[in-house]
Amino acid sequence: MTAFADLHHGDAPLLLPNAWDHASARALAGQGFAAIATTSLGVAAVAGLPDGVAATREETLRLAFALGSEPFQLSVDAEGGFSDDPDEVAEFARELYAVGAVGINLEDGLGPVARHAAKIAAVKKAAPALFVNARTDTHWLGDGDGDTRDTLTRLDAYRQAGADGVFVPGLTDLRRIAALVRHVDVPLNVLYSPGGPTVAHLADVGVRRISLGSLLYRRALGAALEAVADIRAGRTPTGVTPSYDEVAVPPTR
Repeated sequence: MTAFADLHHGDAPLLLPNAWDHASARALAGQGFAAIATTSLGVAAVAGLPDGVAATREETLRLAFALGSEPFQLSVDAEGGFSDDPDEVAEFARELYAVGAVGINLEDGLGPVARHAAKIAAVKKAAPALFVNARTDTHWLGDGDGDTRDTLTRLDAYRQAGADGVFVPGLTDLRRIAALVRHVDVPLNVLYSPGGPTVAHLADVGVRRISLGSLLYRRALGAALEAVADIRAGRTPTGVTPSYDEVAVPPTR
């Protein structure tokens, strides 16, 4: 078992914050997080590109290259692998692993189960040590409630294909989350929602990984808008403002 996989089996769930650039990743690492993920929305928005349509392959790889040598475990949100071809997805995963990533998040987008399972199997063959977190979008892109049978069918197929963990974003009902924990034999990942269960409650029902997704990126944008509104209104902005030196990257010698 790798060090990153070990983090899914500790005394508490792995709380995984998602960075969108080098500065945000360094800031999060400075708060003591041993592992950091990327957010596909943040990466896409920073580049002025749409999210979820396989438009950010190079931007994602570039960020992984910048972060892969940092002293934290890096997991990369790769949408659906930026291709429908399992071999192409496997090659992308191999490139991620080569630059230092230890995990990859692959979403099915409610596409064919067999195709997503084939991607997972191809990735595990190309980079066996890469932790594959297989995401199903039955609750994220579905009717808001999610088809339990479809969710279980997808998770079972992805696990059989070699997934090291499974991810069901959009699910916030603790009873249904607990039922999934009992059903799967790998760590269950859920997406934290400000209006949903707390980290403590998710831990109580057996969730092993809690992702923050694009929340931090969107909160950062919100804080910037609040600050500029305060300045325009003649008020002093409140909240935490890192210093220039805390953000600036020191020159190399």
